[in-house]
Amino acid sequence: MISKLLIITTGGTIDKIYFDDKSDYQIGEPQISQILHAMHVAFEFEVTALMRKDSLHLTDKDRALIRAIVDASNCSHILITHGTDTMKVTADALEGIEDKTIVMTGALNPARFRDSDAVFNIGCAIGAVQSLQPGVYIAMNGTVWLPGEVRKNVRANRFEHV
Repeated sequence: MISKLLIITTGGTIDKIYFDDKSDYQIGEPQISQILHAMHVAFEFEVTALMRKDSLHLTDKDRALIRAIVDASNCSHILITHGTDTMKVTADALEGIEDKTIVMTGALNPARFRDSDAVFNIGCAIGAVQSLQPGVYIAMNGTVWLPGEVRKNVRANRFEHV
C-alpha cells in the first residue's frame, strides 16, 4: 500500500484540447486529478504540473528537471503522465533512481475524448505503481513494461513488446 502517490504531469496527448475552429491541438490543464476524484480513489495523491509539452518538444534539460523532481521527492511511488512519442527516452533518463517505483503512462487519444484510453491507462499505471518493485516502468495498452522491452508502434497506434 502506498502512503502517498506523487503524480508528475508533463503534457502530451492525455491533456490535449482540440480546437475545432483552428483544427489544432493545444495542451491544457492536467486531467488526472479530475479522473482520480471521479473514480473515488482510496489513497492520497499530489499532482505536480511540471510542464505542458508535447513529448516531441521535450529536451534533455526537461528530462533533467523531471529526474530532479523525482530525486527530490519524499514519495517512494511516482506516476508520470507523458506524451507517448518520447516516453521511452524519458524513462531511460530516469534509470538508476533507487528506492522509488516510477511508472509512466499517457494516452493515444486525449482524455477529453469519449473513446480515450486515458482512464484505462491511468488505472493500469496506478495498479502497477502500487505492486511493482522499485524501478522505472511504462504502462500502456493494459501492459506494464520495462523501458527496454517496449516500443510505440505508430502505424498500429499502440505500444508493443520489442
